[in-house]
Amino acid sequence: MKKKCVVLLSGGLDSSTCLAVAKDQGYDCYTLSIDYGQRHVAELKASERIAQSLTEHPHKVVQINLNAIGGSALTDNNIDVPEYGQSKQAIPVTYVPARNTIFLSTALAYAEVVGAQAIFIGVTAVDYSGYPDCRAEYIAAFETMANLATKAGVEGQKLEIITPLIDLSKASIIKLGHELGFDYGLTVSCYNANQVGEACGHCDSCHYRKQGFETAGITDPTKYVCR
Repeated sequence: MKKKCVVLLSGGLDSSTCLAVAKDQGYDCYTLSIDYGQRHVAELKASERIAQSLTEHPHKVVQINLNAIGGSALTDNNIDVPEYGQSKQAIPVTYVPARNTIFLSTALAYAEVVGAQAIFIGVTAVDYSGYPDCRAEYIAAFETMANLATKAGVEGQKLEIITPLIDLSKASIIKLGHELGFDYGLTVSCYNANQVGEACGHCDSCHYRKQGFETAGITDPTKYVCR
């Protein structure tokens, strides 16, 4: 019997590659997206397409309204999404307070329900915008907490938080997904994508994505409003 996992799937490049890796490793994958009030809702449509192409289980979307808290350009329409290099802060305004903690906690609950032994999350500590909840020490701390806080953990069913991309550059991630046959044309990464998923071409996420494809020497299938 295959080991089960929950894969946090945003619809972007990293999480989609993470799903492809989990599937390649032989896991029975349950995909989960969080509709947290993000302005780039096109990524949720992308996650549905990706899940349908790679998994057998219904894709689950959980709504958590982080607009009520705000504090990020991704959840507060009064804060503009900066262009790449425009932000002078060490941690940019696109950081969503406690987002990965909220995401992983939701995935943890889902993992208990379906009996999963692992959660895959596509965080990367190399080509990223400086988010503190993408670091290896954070992931290790959450895994420790998860095994203390759950019925499954108390009963001896250890849960792993698996981060196969954490030490990879964007180019390396793209090469990995390409080798696994994944179609990046299904993904939406842009922080400011329009309703049909076209990318702005100027935000941090677009910059790292474009740079990654160029460095990897692989054609970028992204539809940009402006390059």
